[in-house]
Amino acid sequence: MAYQVIDGVRVWGSPDPGALLQALTCSQTGSVVRTLLMADHHKGYSQPIGGVVAYDGQVSPSGVGYDIACGNKAVRTNLMAADIRAQLPKLMDAIGARISFGVGRVNNERVDHELFDDPDWDVYRRIGRQEHDKLKTLAQSQLGTVGSGNHFVDLFEEAATGRLWVANHFGSRGFGHKTASGFINLAAGREFSAKAPGETMDQPPVLLDLASEVGDMYVRAMMLAGRYAYAGRDYVIAQVLDILGAAADFEVHNHHNFAWRERHEGRDCMVVRKGATPSAPGQLGFIGGSMGDISVIVRGRDTAENRDALYSTVHGAGRVMSRTQAAGKMNWKTRTRSGGAISQEQMLHAVKDYGVELRGAGTDESPFVYRKLQEVLDAHSETVEVLHVLKPIGVCMAGANEFDPYKD
Repeated sequence: MAYQVIDGVRVWGSPDPGALLQALTCSQTGSVVRTLLMADHHKGYSQPIGGVVAYDGQVSPSGVGYDIACGNKAVRTNLMAADIRAQLPKLMDAIGARISFGVGRVNNERVDHELFDDPDWDVYRRIGRQEHDKLKTLAQSQLGTVGSGNHFVDLFEEAATGRLWVANHFGSRGFGHKTASGFINLAAGREFSAKAPGETMDQPPVLLDLASEVGDMYVRAMMLAGRYAYAGRDYVIAQVLDILGAAADFEVHNHHNFAWRERHEGRDCMVVRKGATPSAPGQLGFIGGSMGDISVIVRGRDTAENRDALYSTVHGAGRVMSRTQAAGKMNWKTRTRSGGAISQEQMLHAVKDYGVELRGAGTDESPFVYRKLQEVLDAHSETVEVLHVLKPIGVCMAGANEFDPYKD
C-alpha cells in the first residue's frame, strides 16, 4: 500500500505536521468511522485541506468549509488548440472582460435559473424571512461569478491529441460562505448569522447530528449550495464556449468540498471531503495543477487501496507556501503588499516560460507555491488512473490585489 497509518489516520504522501495534527483532532472528535489525508494535504480551518473524515450519523459544517461545493468543471471542445493559438491573447482578453472575477459583476446580466424555485430554499424561510430574502438575493446576484483566490478559468491543450479544453474552479460564492457561517453559529447555540464566527485554524470540528432538526437543515442547505455551484460552473463554461465559438463533446464535473452519504466498512456514513476528489470505480474527476504545471482527468480504480481511501483522491497539487509567505502582507488601505518571497517578475517569467497567456493572478498563486502535480498523483497511482493530461495555455484569475471574502 502507498499510504501509512499514523495513530489511526491513513496518510498518503509526506505527512505535514500541522495538517496531521488537525486530522488527529478530527479523528478523536465525534462518531468517526475513518480519517484520511490525501497526498496534497495542508492545513485548513478545523479539518485539513486534503482531509477526508467519515462520520456515523453526523456531519461537519466546518469540515465541508466556507466554500461549500467548491469544485471543477472541465470540457473537451471540438477545436484544436492550434486553431486558436494566433488569437489566444485576444481570446483571453475577452474571457477576462466577460466573466466576473473577484467582487461584483463586470456585466449587469441577470442569470435566471430554475434553482431559485428549489423547495430547499424553505430551509432559510424556517430560519427567518429576512435571512431567506437576503441570501437568495445574494445568490441570484453572484450566480456565474468566479471569485478570487485560487479560482480560475483556464484553456488547456491536451498533450496526446492537441485538443482544446476549457476548465473552471469555484464554488457557491457568498451564498455558500454565509450558509456555512450561519450553521456554525447555530451549532454553537447562537442565532443564525451570516457573519463568520471567527473559528481558529486548530479548533475541533463543528458537528451536527443528522437526526437533529439543525443537522437535517444543514444537509438540505449544503445540497442546495452544491446545485448552485454546479449551475454557476455550467454558466461560466457556456460563456467561454461562446467566446471561443466552440462546442463541448465531453465533460467532467465534480465538487471537492462537500459531504456525501456513502457506505464504507459495512456502515452508512457521511463522508466529508475538504479538498479531496471522489474517486469511486469508474468515476471521473478533474485534478488541477498550478498555472505552470499539468492538470489531469482521472478515473477511479477498483482496487483495495481505493477502498481503503474511501474512494477519495487529491484535488490539486497542494500548497507548500502560504499566501502571506508568497505575496507578503496586504495593506488594504493602499492595496499594496510587502515582504513576499515571490516577486511579480519571477511569477510572470515562470508562466511565460511555460507558454501560458496569463490574465490576473497574484504571486500567492504562482507555480512556486505548489507541489508538482505528478508527485501527488504518483502517491495515488493505485486509486486513480490518468486518462487525459492537459497543459495550460491560457489562465484567467482575479487581479493580484483583489479582495474577495468568499474565496476558499
